[in-house]
Amino acid sequence: MNNEILGLHHITAIAGNAKKNYDFYTRILGLRLIKKTVNFDDPHTYHFYYGDEQGTPGSILTFFPWEGMSAGRRGTRQVTEIGYSVPKGSLEFWQNRFEQNNVIYNKPAEKFGERYLTFLDPDGLKFELTEAKTPDTRAQWTTPEVGKENATHGFHHVTITTNKMDSTAKVLTDIFGYKLEKTEVNRSRFVTDTVSYAAIIDLVEAPGEAVGHIAAGSVHHVAFRVKDEAALMYFRDKVVAMGLNITQKIDRNYFYSLYFREPGGVLFEIATDNPGFTVDESLEELGSNLKLPAQYESNRAEIESILPKLN
Repeated sequence: MNNEILGLHHITAIAGNAKKNYDFYTRILGLRLIKKTVNFDDPHTYHFYYGDEQGTPGSILTFFPWEGMSAGRRGTRQVTEIGYSVPKGSLEFWQNRFEQNNVIYNKPAEKFGERYLTFLDPDGLKFELTEAKTPDTRAQWTTPEVGKENATHGFHHVTITTNKMDSTAKVLTDIFGYKLEKTEVNRSRFVTDTVSYAAIIDLVEAPGEAVGHIAAGSVHHVAFRVKDEAALMYFRDKVVAMGLNITQKIDRNYFYSLYFREPGGVLFEIATDNPGFTVDESLEELGSNLKLPAQYESNRAEIESILPKLN
């Protein structure tokens, strides 16, 4: 029973200016900064983690903000939309909020029987706020400007755009246990029944579309959730058995990970629930301190002098 994919764990994207990113996600979207650390491979670059109060898997959006990074371009072989679940009746609030804050958005529309609102972050990363058919009971992080009646619950879905979806679908179904639920035009919805939320992957098949360029405003990778390291290694064996290359287990301080590129070109990660984000900060302190991987602690003064100020 433990050897299951439990929906989405986190999504990691690329940004430009760190302060613009921080201000947008904490103030306008009303997410909690749950961890402020640095890129394992580039300690002079932040790694921000946003989520709900506890950083619950399925709510975690992370960014590498690289100052001066060129803009990406949406296309095939990449994740092209990130979907958040919001309360029914809240889309008008968000439409007004985006209008007031000069956020680019489209008016509400509908797909798969659910209303949604599309918007772009400051780097052009595309999002959808979806009023889910099934009431979302996940706890919300609220702010003085974004109350419980409107606040996000965590992820609803991600969308992958591909020239041909068969090989990506095979990874979702044969390795991860997702099932095709429905197709509308060229969008196919795959769902796992192991969890109630953050359980949806949409594949959009666009045969003639150009390959996207991953840079600022692009998703770097999408991570799928497992309970623990035993489950992680179970899925490593399944990926290898399909003939795909996959990394060894990597310690990311707050979870353990494996990475592989699915045949359609998107970088997938499998990440554990353990040990979680309170391993080095209390629940109340989450996101308030700069946390460094152990190998960089001796360079803290230099790193802190280079990282841009957020307040």
